[in-house]
Amino acid sequence: MTGQLTVKSDVYSFGVVFLELITGRKAIDSTRPHGEQNLITWARPLFTNRRKLSKLADPLLQGRFPMRSLYQALAVASMCIQEEAAARPHIGDVVTALSYLANQAYDPNASGHGHSGSGETDEKRYRDDRGGRVSKNDEGGVSGC
Repeated sequence: MTGQLTVKSDVYSFGVVFLELITGRKAIDSTRPHGEQNLITWARPLFTNRRKLSKLADPLLQGRFPMRSLYQALAVASMCIQEEAAARPHIGDVVTALSYLANQAYDPNASGHGHSGSGETDEKRYRDDRGGRVSKNDEGGVSGC
């Protein structure tokens, strides 16, 4: 918005790219309906309603992913694309959060995955084995970034 490149603008840009990966959408897509052409404008309202978060998952995944991991990835993306630069996390905290997500075991046969699962999972499966600073809250979100 200011035209200046900063570490915090890099975090914002990373958040946009990460959201592109999560949703399977382009940042700007003129082939989409009017309210959905800008990825950030479309996604921001969905972040405020947990029941709508599953709409942000890439439809090509067909629900085959741990819902809890989707929530946590979206929490990271959401923090990165905050309008106020000061509210965005440091990139080191983003790396820590992503390392935590990458180290979660995924069992496609376990309950709690995708849209049909209950969201309940074995707590041991989500332990941070590398001693990262990221913790989980009861909603499945990421805190400590």
